[in-house]
Amino acid sequence: MKKSTVVILFGGRSVEHAVSVNSARNIYQFMDRNRFEPVAIGITTDGRWFLLPEVTKEIESGEPVSLKLDAREPAFVSASGKVIRPDVVFPIVHGTDGEDGGIQGILKVVDVPCVGSGVTGSAVCINKHLAKKLMAAAGLPIPAYLAATPVTRDAFTFEVVKKALGLPFMVKSASLGSSVGVTKVKTEADFDPALDDAFRYDTEVIFEQYVQGREVECAVLGNGSPETSTPGEIVISKQYEFYTFDAKYVDPDAVRIQIPAEISATTAEQVRELAARAFEVLYCLDYARVDMFVTSGGSIYINEINTIPGFTNSSMYPMMWKQHGVSFTDLISRLIHIAHARHAEGQRQQRSYQSNLRY
Repeated sequence: MKKSTVVILFGGRSVEHAVSVNSARNIYQFMDRNRFEPVAIGITTDGRWFLLPEVTKEIESGEPVSLKLDAREPAFVSASGKVIRPDVVFPIVHGTDGEDGGIQGILKVVDVPCVGSGVTGSAVCINKHLAKKLMAAAGLPIPAYLAATPVTRDAFTFEVVKKALGLPFMVKSASLGSSVGVTKVKTEADFDPALDDAFRYDTEVIFEQYVQGREVECAVLGNGSPETSTPGEIVISKQYEFYTFDAKYVDPDAVRIQIPAEISATTAEQVRELAARAFEVLYCLDYARVDMFVTSGGSIYINEINTIPGFTNSSMYPMMWKQHGVSFTDLISRLIHIAHARHAEGQRQQRSYQSNLRY
């Protein structure tokens, strides 16, 4: 049986570039070679694409590659003329371009199957403000929040935000992940530096109620009636104020992964139901990780949804499915199969319309 060619896209113009490389390395390593032929294409921090023999942080060591813009016969073509015809693309570009619908839009135009959420779900979930609006409209529980842009920034003084959200509160770049551009504000002295940092990475900032509770996550897989995993918990060292970038990726002693989360069976079921509901409300496809807070009183708040969750050695998404007996390799295979099936279903759509219009 002919192997499917799977292009792994990684890197990108994002503050999460290094995380993407680590995630892609694992996907490349654990992909089932009996069924799939992985091809690594890296994107540099300034947006250049290179064909590589394997996933590496040395992206520029590869050969420049471009995408043939032909939906009848899409292909990646290297500078030397090598042609890669993808059966499916597995984008593992975290953050900008990868999780905002940019890459998904390019692949949609040339009609290439793509693992993960499409343009709509990606664009919705990357913007915390828009995602919160939709979840609130659907009656899903979220922390109280405010949103500011450079134009409205001056209206959001420390006292204004404090009165609305209490202390402490969180300041976040609206469209980033991995806790970049995030600060916990406890005093007025923290406020301006936090706002400056958030606006350094984005043109919109979220002020969010601080929720004292457990960091609980749930993995979602599939479409239609998606599966949800047993919730897992991130137990953070008391040395950290919250789940920072360093706690996630740098300090090996910063967190302890608890799967299943130490919550009641009733709360776990509520977490799973909310995860599936949020997945649908925000137009997600194929897979996602839903992050929540569970308070000591049993209240649950949805924090955010990651449409391209990490696949690093410390990432929760594959670890939660491993708890269900799904290996890293099997998980990758299922995601590719799900993307293929969804794309095949979409091929039934008629793209022409017969009319009397003359042109």
